[in-house]
Amino acid sequence: MTNVTIGAPPTDKAMTAEKHPATRSKLSRQRLRSAWIFLTPMLIVLALVAGWPLVETIYYSFTNASLSNIAGAEWVGLRNYYEYVDYGDGEGEYFGLFFDSQWWNAVWNTVYYSAISVSIETVLGLVFALVLNAEFKGRSFVRAAVLIPWAIPTIVSAKMWAWMMNDQFGILNDMLMTVGLISAPVAWTANPDTAMWAVIIVDVWKTTPFMALLILAGLQMVPGDVYEAAKIDGIHPVEVFWKVTLPLIRPAILVAVIFRALDALRVFDLIYVLTPNNTDTKTMSVFAQENLFQFDKFAYGSAASTFLFLVIAMITLLYIKVAKLDLGGGR
Repeated sequence: MTNVTIGAPPTDKAMTAEKHPATRSKLSRQRLRSAWIFLTPMLIVLALVAGWPLVETIYYSFTNASLSNIAGAEWVGLRNYYEYVDYGDGEGEYFGLFFDSQWWNAVWNTVYYSAISVSIETVLGLVFALVLNAEFKGRSFVRAAVLIPWAIPTIVSAKMWAWMMNDQFGILNDMLMTVGLISAPVAWTANPDTAMWAVIIVDVWKTTPFMALLILAGLQMVPGDVYEAAKIDGIHPVEVFWKVTLPLIRPAILVAVIFRALDALRVFDLIYVLTPNNTDTKTMSVFAQENLFQFDKFAYGSAASTFLFLVIAMITLLYIKVAKLDLGGGR
């Protein structure tokens, strides 16, 4: 159907398009051509700022590049990923990213951090969204206040929480000791048992408003007539939530989860500032940055960055497949 003004008689052009499929096909081609004209500049910029660095990173992962000699990098194949060194006495040893225990520890830390933090943020975000969607006095002020943690830069949030969790003068220890939950100060960001949970707490505090905002947008799209009908039928609010609200906002929740998961899998600044040089919280991004710039293993760091890209891509594709997300906008 061609676009016509509601309430107005169809134009001759619209009637012609309806009668002749060839004309309709011509209009579709014109729309497609116009879309590509508008999208091309953005795609070019995206290719320059994202595509080209990615290609270079993948290339350097197959070389022996270093910060002091990037231009003179030589091709070494899969040596940064996989290499077997024969010691000549019948024994040998495997080297490379695939056999690096520190790398796999970083992978585990990243996946663990992402799964726990995103799960908690989704549940809390749903609760906050339901509260913010209700009618009450001062709702606009509460909505604005909830977004404050998300608006604070991550570096500032990490530094602020690092002071609050300090074992000597941190307010968190003082509060917990006052109510009797702990008997002695805890080094939250240095203790192996609490370091990861300290990072998760800070991340949940900062990013839950983002999840709430996305889920709230989905709640705003639910027709009010549905709840009116449920109220008239005398259906319990809990049953309405599980059988009406949750299925209707499921697409919004799935989109929010994938956006947040992508951000969590590549986390760097929060870990780098809150728990620097801590193997218990080191993520794939931190591992790659250390090898790229601190250890002068540019090629090895590029291999880690490439593998990080592949891990995120595979998890994203798997999530889209399992969740059956329709990214094409079809119905």
